Amino acid sequence: MKEPNLSFIAFSYFKGEIIIKKSNTLFLVEVAIFGALAYLLDVLAGVLSLKIWAQGGSISIAMVPVFIMAFRWGLKGGLLSGLILGLLQLTFGPVGVHIVQILLDYIVAFVVLGFAGLFASQVVNAVNRDDFKRAIYFVTFASFIACTLRFLSHYLAGIIFFRDAAPAGQPIEIYSLIYNGTYMLPSFVISTIVTLLLIKAVPRIFSFSKTVS
Repeated sequence: MKEPNLSFIAFSYFKGEIIIKKSNTLFLVEVAIFGALAYLLDVLAGVLSLKIWAQGGSISIAMVPVFIMAFRWGLKGGLLSGLILGLLQLTFGPVGVHIVQILLDYIVAFVVLGFAGLFASQVVNAVNRDDFKRAIYFVTFASFIACTLRFLSHYLAGIIFFRDAAPAGQPIEIYSLIYNGTYMLPSFVISTIVTLLLIKAVPRIFSFSKTVS
């Protein structure tokens, strides 16, 4: 029986380790870059006077970089990119009224955008097969789920902590629905369209899905 080539096995092992380390490094770099890009896009929306409410909330495409990471790297990529966006929002944004409100509006609300990554394999498969109709379906559905979760986080924070902000006679549930819905719905539509346009124009950025150890 031929003995195994130990040198070849060792070389293959170390080569695999190098590839994994490079993949992890690329992942972390992209998380930082796309998380920061998401924040810059949100700031740009404010500069362009796209804010719906003076207290916060603007129509922007800040969610697009998070969606890109979610589809490129899966759930972990989306969640961590959303976390970076939330931390930057918290660092440079207005002061909250309560620690739970801060967590809901700045951390949970942006981290949950990463749940679009649950559909990363479907999006990647559609792009690889050049099936744009299928890609439209899964990107839209993934974005809708992610945006709905973000909306619910903001909505809950509004109901619990901003009762005094509601106009006299208006239930806080209606006020929070209107307040958060007026910027979240347009942002969902615009972000989904921009993401789909990117897929159509530069499909290679979505044509692979990686896992990070």
